[in-house]
This record gives sequence, C-alpha cells and structure tokens, in this order.
Amino acid sequence: MMHRRTTLKLAAFAIAALLAGTAAANAESVLRRGNGAEPETIDPHKSTGVPENAIENDLFEGLVAWGPDGKEVPGVAKSWDISDDGTVYTFHLRDDAKWSNGDAVTAADFVYSFQRAVDPKTASDYAPILSPIKNADAIIAGKITDLSQLGVTAPDAHTVVISLNASTPYLLGLLTHNIAMPVHKATVEKFGDQWTRPGNMVSNGPFMLADWVPQSQLTIVKNPNFHDAASVKLDKIIYYPTEDIAEELKRYRAGELDITYDVPSDQVKWVEANMKDEFHNTPYFGTYYYVINLTRDTLGKAQQIRKALALGIDREILVDKITQAGELPAYSWVPPDVPGYQQQFLDFKNESKAQRMEEAKKLLADAGYGPDKPLKIQLLYNTSENHKKIAVAIAAMWKPLGVQLELVNQEWKVYLETRDKKDFDIARAAWIGDYPDPINFLDMFKSDAGARNDAGYNNPKFDELLTTAGATVDPKKRLEILAEAEKVFLDDYAMIPIYHYTTKHMLKPNLVGWEANVLDIHPGRYLSLKS
Repeated sequence: MMHRRTTLKLAAFAIAALLAGTAAANAESVLRRGNGAEPETIDPHKSTGVPENAIENDLFEGLVAWGPDGKEVPGVAKSWDISDDGTVYTFHLRDDAKWSNGDAVTAADFVYSFQRAVDPKTASDYAPILSPIKNADAIIAGKITDLSQLGVTAPDAHTVVISLNASTPYLLGLLTHNIAMPVHKATVEKFGDQWTRPGNMVSNGPFMLADWVPQSQLTIVKNPNFHDAASVKLDKIIYYPTEDIAEELKRYRAGELDITYDVPSDQVKWVEANMKDEFHNTPYFGTYYYVINLTRDTLGKAQQIRKALALGIDREILVDKITQAGELPAYSWVPPDVPGYQQQFLDFKNESKAQRMEEAKKLLADAGYGPDKPLKIQLLYNTSENHKKIAVAIAAMWKPLGVQLELVNQEWKVYLETRDKKDFDIARAAWIGDYPDPINFLDMFKSDAGARNDAGYNNPKFDELLTTAGATVDPKKRLEILAEAEKVFLDDYAMIPIYHYTTKHMLKPNLVGWEANVLDIHPGRYLSLKS
C-alpha cells in the first residue's frame, strides 16, 4: 500500500508538472511599458509627441521601418530603386502585406495616406516635413487643391513612386516618420475622428489596438495578419501613462512595469548605485530647450532680452546637479555627432560664467530692466517633476538679473494646445530627431512650418538658406549651407538650448531585444521576455 501511494503521488506530481508546463507554454507574453504622457492621439498624421510615436511604431508600418538598432530597414516596401539624379524613388511592395482586418495593403493605400497627410483639412503639424515631395508645399499652403498633383503615384498595386523637388539624401529616414505611415481609407472614411478608437481601428503593423482607457492604459495585441507575425514574440503590450516619474519608478520596483519611460533626476545616483544592471543611460539624438514666443511684443521684439536670458542659464550646473544623467550642456540647436556636419554654437559658449552674467545684466539694463524694475514673464511646462526642477533652478538663476519668472504647469494635452495657440511667453520644449540629418531640426523653424514652428520664427535669410540647401546636390556643400542656417537661427535667439539628451530607462533583467541607439527606437516586434 505504501508503495502504491508513493507511485500515485509521483504520478500526480508528474501530471501537475505537465499541466504547469503546458500552462506556462500557453501563458500570454505581456510587456508592460511606462510611456510618459497620455497619448494626444494615435492618428499617425496628427500626432506630435514621442509617447504617441512609440505606440504608432507598433501599430503601423510604412514603406520603410525601424530595425531593432534604430536603423532603417524595409517595411511594406521590400526594395526600392533610386534614379540617377536622386529625385525619383520607386518602391516595390511585398506581396504579403495586409491590414489587421485581412485586406491587402496596396500602393493605393500609400497614395491616399500621403495625400491625407498634406491635405490642409487634416491640419497635420508635421505635414511640412514632406516638403521634399513634389507639390507638397503648394498643397499644404492651399495653392494646389487637387491632391492628385502630389508627387506620390501608384503605377500598379505593388509599386509606389515618389517624385521629389530635388535630391533628398535623407528621404528613407524621413519615411520612417509617423507622417509617412499608411492609414486604412475605408476605416477613416467610415468612422471619421473616431477611427482610432478600439473596435474601429484597422492598422498594418505587428500589433493592433485592443483597448484604450484614457489616463489608465492602452493595450495592443499581436496582429496575426502582419507579414512577419511568426517572429513577433510578444502577445500583448500595455502602455501606461506615467507623467509622475517618481511614481513610475515605484511601480517599476513593485514589479508593475517592465520598462520605464524615464527616471527621476534626483534618484539617478541611487539607481546607479543600487540597480545598475537595470538602469540604461545612453546618448539620445535630441535637444531640451526653452522656446520663446516671438509673436508677443516684450520678447519678440527684443533680441537683446532673449540673449540675456540665454546668457543667464548655467547649463553645467543643471546637468551636474539637476538632471545628473550624463546630459551634454547645449550651446547649439542640432545635437552632436551628425555625420559630416559642423555643429554651430551660441557666440558666448567660451565665455566665463562671470562674463556671461555681466553681459546679461547690461543687456537687460539697456532694455530698461533690472532688480529694481523686474522683467515679469511666464514659463509654461508640461507635468513632470524633472521639468519642474529645471524650471525652479532657472528661475533662481534669472532672479539676480532682474527676471521674475512665474511657473505655469499643464497636463500634456492642454500644454500642447496652449503651445500651439502660442498662449505663452516662454515654454519648455524638446525635439527628438527622427533621422540623423540637421534638416530634421532646422526645418521646423521655417516661417511656413505651421504649428511646429512654436516660436513663430520668421527670418527670410534662414528660409532662403534652407531652400538653397534643399536644391543642393553636393552632400558636403549642402551641410555647409545648413550649418550657416543654424548659425543665423542661433544668433536670433528664438529659443534657448539647454542640454542634449541622454535616455534614462529602467529595464527588467528578463527583457530581451532592447538595443541602445541614439534615436531611442525600440519596436515591440523585436522585444521579448524570458520566462
């Protein structure tokens, strides 16, 4: 009897182990990701922020896509040809590209989507970055109303031809941007502004939208119709809005998140000392800056006041004592390490702190301001403890100059609306490059760049230089012209560069497939979790 009981017990254990193994094998692989702000929208032709783009990279795939290392790889286009003069790109689409509802992705989808992106009715902030495409600028400006005149055509169902105004060496990088992602025409036309809601959305990326609870979570699940679905290891990704980054770190440490969007600056040293293997801090192709509203008289008409404010910021103190994650003090707009580009700098970069403060005081005094008659201005920033700490520190730096700074904090969506309406004096802002070319930073301040030009900057010389660079075939000469344009822009002090970014993420040890890159692009299709 004893022997029989032991045998039965061992058999029971074996069955339990088998069932547990089966359950583990069948368990969903779910990645939980902190994503900063609540998404403004996940319509790729209307979104503007990094939190939205991270989600859209999982939901949609353009002609060109991102690889795991942040480099361009074939997307819906399996290959492409470029004309000898660099003005015509012919993309050959893969035969197995499908929308999440099973419809084939065709060349007509891209023609429709590019036309929608530049259509003034869409009111896309990013439409101007498509200006290299023939007639894009004229359509955006309303000078051409026939959308079929855009230089994007479909000679057959599997071929997309993009005709350019001039050779555009960064076009493939541009086509990875959300503005170049396709949308499903029938769905957009059926649901209108509601097409991005769960149950309505049809997308063509490795994942599809399952649920979205505002201010709580957004859930995407594996798209079985994606052409490379077999290699997608995650079943589900849950994106959480995590504007409170101190709380985000607590949730991470409690096991509620696998990836954080950021790390609180005042806890970087502790994290480095106690969770070093989980802290990932790498260079990032972006600039943190304060944009100045040039449409308001006080600052808009006084370059000397704007320069005084730029002089009065001690960037070295900010990165050493406040941000503390290896950021580079910024005296330029375009970040470093753009291949072949000569970075330009503010003219006081090599002056001492004492020289800068003396010059700043004199400039403000000449404009009629000082400790006895303070310059009263507002600073707008979006909810974030890190942004607040930087703002408080800069307010303290400006106070001895006779600047009285009022801090105005707004939640992400409201902040974006306020900034777009130019209802601010100075606003905290950041620009993260979409591809490693200086034009990606400079063209947003063209006079016709719309809402992206959050300063309301308008300098004909700057515009002319960018236009000339766009028509320049020689790569070296083109970069020289862009460098000249950056110097013109910096000398006008339409914005104040503060630091060049590094990324700060906490990553669980069982996360696989995360590759550091300067664009901080990490598509979910390449990530997985070890059990």
